[in-house]
Amino acid sequence: MPKSLTPSLQALKDEIEGYAREFGLDFFDQVFEVLSTEELNMVAAYGGFPTRYPHWRWGMQYEQLSKSSEYGLSKIYELVINNDPSYAYLLEANAEVDQKLVMAHVYGHNDFFKNNFSFKYTNRKMIDQMANHATRVRRWIDKLGVEKVEDFIDVALSLENLIDQHAPHLKRDPDPQVAKAQQNERAEGLRVERDYMRPFMNPREFVDAQNKKLEEEKKQQKRFPERPQRDVLAFLLKHAPLEDWEHDVLSIIRDEAYYFAPQGQTKIMNEGWASYWHSTIMMSRALCGHELVDYASRHASVMVTQPGKLNPYKLGIELFHDIEKRWNEGRFGKEWDDCDDLLARRSWNKNLGAGREKIFEVRAVYNDVTFIDAFLTPEFAIEQKLFTFDFNDKKNTWEIATREFKKVRAKLLQSLTNFGQPVIDVVDANHENKGELLLAHKYDGVDLDPGYARETLKNLQSVWRRPVGIVTRVDGKSTLLRHDGEQFTEKKVAL
Repeated sequence: MPKSLTPSLQALKDEIEGYAREFGLDFFDQVFEVLSTEELNMVAAYGGFPTRYPHWRWGMQYEQLSKSSEYGLSKIYELVINNDPSYAYLLEANAEVDQKLVMAHVYGHNDFFKNNFSFKYTNRKMIDQMANHATRVRRWIDKLGVEKVEDFIDVALSLENLIDQHAPHLKRDPDPQVAKAQQNERAEGLRVERDYMRPFMNPREFVDAQNKKLEEEKKQQKRFPERPQRDVLAFLLKHAPLEDWEHDVLSIIRDEAYYFAPQGQTKIMNEGWASYWHSTIMMSRALCGHELVDYASRHASVMVTQPGKLNPYKLGIELFHDIEKRWNEGRFGKEWDDCDDLLARRSWNKNLGAGREKIFEVRAVYNDVTFIDAFLTPEFAIEQKLFTFDFNDKKNTWEIATREFKKVRAKLLQSLTNFGQPVIDVVDANHENKGELLLAHKYDGVDLDPGYARETLKNLQSVWRRPVGIVTRVDGKSTLLRHDGEQFTEKKVAL
């Protein structure tokens, strides 16, 4: 069971929170709980929440975390929940310097959760909501049996990425006033200059025939759905022939997917912001002399980047530091961009001192994609040794493909857009007038993984109860992949 803070830890919390407020961080009330290693692994397996719906994957994740911790392969330093109040966990075996570092890091996350626009519409009482989800699923298990419910959860989890991650911020449906006006549109017949001529030029039989023709044209033009639907789960919840319990379970998976979506959209920024503040608070305020080596070791272990892998902590903190330096020295704007003198650029310093204000602004109004797009510079890419890599079939090994800035940035942005997953829309729920569900893959140069495509179509078909297909590109050609409930087919199509 979680333990409350000891007097010494409470004193540390008060100290670190004071420093965070001194630097201008704005956060929800912060609650820290102390856990043993085993308890922390259990909570981490649940995604940081004390209670989740029953499912075998939590046990699997717990085993992985426990083995990794036991063999010294990894260690959980911090775990914080986007909630009001925010909850975070401290490992009871940690040294005092570790507890201070974790607390400082957590206050950075807390500030980010509260102020970044991506989290504006998230449920700030998600701990309670997760407990409610767990209760609902357990009731269905008691009624229907664990195997039946878990099998459907497996299907639902395989589809959890088929949401519209931007839906909370955008209005995609047509304006209801315009839709109503179009629905009520009627033919008025031939145009006449004088009203008394209308009955003669447009007899009732003629107008009725024109209206009937207009209705037929509308029916032919109208598709279901009328426009592509990015939120596939919402479409299934509304239109698939689900039983009550299936509808309830799928809605739970969708709710939780939307809760976690902003964290996926801001992984680099969020971790970079928290790392920036733990390093700032520790190095300028909280660190004692005898703790310096231990702190440096902990911080360095988080910043290590494995070859060929993106470290969000490292990239995030370095880019925030770069933005702060550029805005302090005035290395932005038209005058800076137009300067071609290398010596002038190297010594450029306008002493504006606007860096701290700028990074607070960036923290509020950007996500990872816009953050990278707006602030990644060629100089930064060179300094951080960024590159893209590909597999060399001849040498049977991975190797650096290019260090060219535009290609590096494009590759990085592609990996971040839609969490690096394919963009899928529902385009026709009555394909060929057979009640089949047709999806479309917005091709971005990367083919769908054949194995994932087959399993996803299979699971979608089990929910839709009719054949499901997706139009994509395979080997450069438009292709329809289809699953009818028994077999998977693939055929070339013309768009």
